[in-house]
Amino acid sequence: MIVITVANQKGGVGKTTSAINVGTALAATGQRVLLIDLDPQGNASTGLGIGQDEREQSSYDLLLGELTLDQAAIATRVPGLEVVPATVDLSGAEVELIEFDARTHRLNQAIARSEAQWDVVLIDCPPSLGLLTINAMVASHALLVPLQCEFFALEGLSQLLSTVERIRERFNPGLSILGVVLTMYDRRNRLTDQVSDDVRAVLGRVVFDTVIPRNVRLSEAPSHGVPALIYDHRCAGSQAYIALAREVIGRMPSLARAA
Repeated sequence: MIVITVANQKGGVGKTTSAINVGTALAATGQRVLLIDLDPQGNASTGLGIGQDEREQSSYDLLLGELTLDQAAIATRVPGLEVVPATVDLSGAEVELIEFDARTHRLNQAIARSEAQWDVVLIDCPPSLGLLTINAMVASHALLVPLQCEFFALEGLSQLLSTVERIRERFNPGLSILGVVLTMYDRRNRLTDQVSDDVRAVLGRVVFDTVIPRNVRLSEAPSHGVPALIYDHRCAGSQAYIALAREVIGRMPSLARAA
């Protein structure tokens, strides 16, 4: 079971959209996929069609040890893709977790105790580098970083990479960077190309070849409770995520050996 965290402390970079659609694409290849929604906003749960009345068990209960991972996971409309939904209760979890021993390892322990019925676990994090995101990183083999093509992109990325280095030193020496994916790419904007060139110059092959374009169908899909790949698999955004999933699969064997 390979665990991948999708994280960026900046909001609005396409993190949840990436988690949902990469998960859907992986499930379409026959992988058994679980998405853990660790964001109190619960956008990944909503984007997969899980209503508030269907979230009796959640990632909050999982972190507090009231449910096992197997009990917390529920089916989605996507064959092969399950989700541990999030509720607003999760917003208070960081304060409550302070009272626990090994509070940075709560999610790792929950995953370790599961019967490992999934091939890939994706964790969608909140837009912060708090205790929830740290729990995700401690539990993961690798990090997938969506990066918006904007002026301050590299500045935010350096902060995230510094956090990753601290996690490696203190908690999880095996944590690697699966890759950085450039999102909200607009070829009509010269700044977009400049940011792309700068990121690739700094990070090299860590950056995925695939870029995710600005695409209205990606924005519309969550309101229908389905991933863009199901809402409109022909649109440019869906095709980009299919290509990204191929790259992710190409990089997964090294993670499997590490695991």
